[in-house]
Formats: sequence, C-alpha cells, structure tokens
Amino acid sequence: MNIPKFITPNSLTLGRIALIPFGVYALFKYGGDDSTWQIISWWIFFLLGMTDIYDGKLARSRGQVTELGKFLDPVADKALIGSAMISLAILNRFPWWMVIVILTREIGITIFRLVIVKRGVIAANRGGKIKTLFQNFGVSFYVLPLSSSLFWFRDAFMLVAIALTIITGAYYVRSALSPKKSV
Repeated sequence: MNIPKFITPNSLTLGRIALIPFGVYALFKYGGDDSTWQIISWWIFFLLGMTDIYDGKLARSRGQVTELGKFLDPVADKALIGSAMISLAILNRFPWWMVIVILTREIGITIFRLVIVKRGVIAANRGGKIKTLFQNFGVSFYVLPLSSSLFWFRDAFMLVAIALTIITGAYYVRSALSPKKSV
C-alpha cells in the first residue's frame, strides 16, 4: 500500500468516525426519498467501510497494531452500522427490531470489552469480521434504492446477518470468559 507515512491506521479509524455524519446527511437529504442521494449515501458508507479493511492491513504492514486501534476499530464499525440502521429506521426503511437486536449485541459486547480490558483487549476474530461484513452489506441493501422485487433477497441477507450477530456475540463472551483468552 502506498499510503503516506503521516496517515496512521488510527487516523484512518478516527477519520471514519468523523465522516459518518456525511453518510447520514446524504441519507436524509430530501426526506430520504431521493434515489440520487441514496446512492451518494451508499457510496459514502461504502468508502468508510473500506477504510476498515485498509486500517487493519496498514497497521499490520507497518507494525503499528496498538491497543487503542484494537479498541477503536470495532467502535468505528459499530458507529458506522448503527448510524445507518437508526437513520434507515427513522425513515421507515429498516425494521426497528433489527436495530435493537444488532445494537444490543454490539453495545453489550463493547461494554463487556471495557469490563474485561484489564485482561487485555481482545481483537476481533474471523467470525466477528464476517458478521461485520454481512451487517454492512445487509444494511447497504436498505440504503440503496432497490426494486421491491429484490426485497426478499435484502431481507434474507439481513436475517443471516442477525443470526451471525447473535452467534458471534455468544461465542465472544464464552471465549473471553474461558481460562485461555483466545477469541
């Protein structure tokens, strides 16, 4: 990656958090019904989501993996997905029950991580990364102005994301509480 040295993995993560309001703004533009602004919002959320991939790769390639980065990265993921879901639910384009299930798990795990931080920050595992990918893609299908003929696919994809959210949350807690800390 040819990213300038002054751009650090943590600055990418903080930038992702700082730019979330622009995706929300685009989503609400013209009452949330303008397909052009829905696509603009999708692109903003997509690009912010892509920084999640690059900040991790950058941190590993430069040997800049930090405890702060391990903590901030999932917080940025949760802020990104949470802001999109809540915005969509306010616009009546996303079910509130899904928002509640996902955010309860995500906030619960974040609080749990804070409680057990004295044992060391537990980085996300492959299951958590797949869960985040499914959540991001699933919610993005609600951001895009899809034809109603594709709603079945969008909804089915999101149900898989919900299942992964619950399963990986339970796995994370179980693994964190086990004698060996391998999540």
